[in-house]
Amino acid sequence: MSYVDGFVVPVAKDKIEAYKAMARRAGEIWKEHGALAFVECVGEDVPYGELTSFPRAVQVKEGETVVFSWILYASREARDEINAKVMADPRVKADMAAMPFDGKRMIFGGFEVMIEL
Repeated sequence: MSYVDGFVVPVAKDKIEAYKAMARRAGEIWKEHGALAFVECVGEDVPYGELTSFPRAVQVKEGETVVFSWILYASREARDEINAKVMADPRVKADMAAMPFDGKRMIFGGFEVMIEL
């Protein structure tokens, strides 16, 4: 069964282009190491909810938006192997030193795909 790593990230609107460039490089690296898909989506219709919401989850501040992304793998085992290779890749280490977002407010997790149509 497929496996997904999911992310929700607050990004300053004036840093979206820098984020996009970083994400494109990261996606190429993940795909090079075996990921099946790498998707980045910038918030367009993400209302601030009364109790929970994407903006609340990452404590969006004035001038920020939410980026929602995921990486698709063939399996959990493939994900673990691919992520080990990616984290050892010197290109990723260089980008991680200058991330254009607040990584402390990023939400992430791994998910086993339950239904895939």
